[in-house]
Amino acid sequence: MPPARRAASVTLLFAAPLRSKFIPRHSLYRYRMASTSAFGLKDASLVHTQGFIDGKWVDAKDGGVIKVTNPATEEELGTIPEMGLEETKQAIDAASKAFKTWSKTSAKQRHDILMKLFALMKENADDLSRLITLENGKPLAEAKGEHNYSSSFIEWFAEEAVRTYGEVIPSAITNIRNVVVKQPIGPSILTPWNFPSAMITRKLGAALAAGCTAVIKPPPETPFSALALVELATRAGVPPGVINVVTTQANVADVGREMCQNTAVKKVSFTGSTPVAKMLYGLAASTLKKVSIEAGGNAPFIVFDDADIDAAVEGAIICKFRGTGQTCVCANRIYVQSSIYAEFASRLAEKVAAFKVGNGLEKDTTHGPLIHDRAIEKVQRHVDDALAQGAQLLLGGKRIEGPGSFFAPTVLSDVPHHALVNQEETFGPLAALTRFETEEEVIRLANDTPVGLAGYFFSRDVGRVWRVAEALEVGMVGTNTGVISQAVIPFGGVKESGLGREGGHGIEEYMNVKFIAFGGL
Repeated sequence: MPPARRAASVTLLFAAPLRSKFIPRHSLYRYRMASTSAFGLKDASLVHTQGFIDGKWVDAKDGGVIKVTNPATEEELGTIPEMGLEETKQAIDAASKAFKTWSKTSAKQRHDILMKLFALMKENADDLSRLITLENGKPLAEAKGEHNYSSSFIEWFAEEAVRTYGEVIPSAITNIRNVVVKQPIGPSILTPWNFPSAMITRKLGAALAAGCTAVIKPPPETPFSALALVELATRAGVPPGVINVVTTQANVADVGREMCQNTAVKKVSFTGSTPVAKMLYGLAASTLKKVSIEAGGNAPFIVFDDADIDAAVEGAIICKFRGTGQTCVCANRIYVQSSIYAEFASRLAEKVAAFKVGNGLEKDTTHGPLIHDRAIEKVQRHVDDALAQGAQLLLGGKRIEGPGSFFAPTVLSDVPHHALVNQEETFGPLAALTRFETEEEVIRLANDTPVGLAGYFFSRDVGRVWRVAEALEVGMVGTNTGVISQAVIPFGGVKESGLGREGGHGIEEYMNVKFIAFGGL
């Protein structure tokens, strides 16, 4: 591949900007001094309040910064630079130059560096978990779970680096040998706030293992986990220019457009909402970039009358309320067969009533805040709409007063299929129960959506398990479990939930397949 066509690998992370606030440059020093002391980490050098370009920590050219707050307390955590188009171009240029050498490293070299990063993540588990809780709000126990999940991607892709096998294809032509090799492409990666660490490593681990370089644009709500990972990657031996970080809020449209349309960038990988995914897909099409998208979901969770009800309730709890309902694979529509409907609803409401909502750093907290006020407003809109259409409120239903973006865990019964909560992804702590009669009816209801990321169902009938698993129009199915996420699985959806796969098959998304015919033998 000629040097002029070698690609930058760009990592771009988006999130809604409501909780971040632009700060003029004259206030920069005061906010910077506050930003490194609010975290309480054992290793304070993991906290960075600057972007990272070509191996250097840098501020925005105009000195502007964005204030970031804790969603549980509304207290200031610190600031990040309000970067723009100029910094983005510099980051892409740095990634392009670094690609010339990083793409030539051996798979074993990349494996060794990633394993060093994995070890550093394990050594700093307490600090990295605390960062997740502080900026995202999820309980510390859940943040530790995310950290383990996040580090598992680095371990997995370290091992995948040495498994990017080619192949030899028997030739139909005498004296020709057919060989297929795989080469790094160079991606642009976009990641949301709901998993501040794991969404970075799920994409970045694959990119680095494949031999690609990266530019990361972390979300303004949750940037500090990404910046800490970059610090550890540098310690692990990742060379300058291989990973770059551009932080922005006000300039996100210009930054995103540059990353999608810059001809040096050869890959865009995005996790986020379907409308934003479509917009970025369109921008990337201008240069026919390779694109991976994990967009919105509207996961059905089905409980048949032959299910283990206790197991189904526990599955619904973890599937619906993990991350306070702010995960793309959360159960969004809960369908329960009529004969067990009342029992399931009662048991679920009893379990949800025992939740303790609060600051994620407090020992007994089971569920944290939503990320910002706009998320609160969407959950409330879904609750109000369902009630107006005849649903019954079993629990919760409103915002918890006081500081922080807290919404009471909510259970609704008798929710009609056409209610907003069954048509849109809620992304909040709202369990909406809908009654069904037959297997055929519930399959029709479950598939009546333009998206198809994940689906779940509980049944002890082996024949039904196969029928329903094959009939659900989703990319991932959980049968008799509410947990599907693992580093080793091909993570992704169908229909308007996206393109491509991450995790287990993810490294393939960051490589080109090249055929070579050897003649003259």
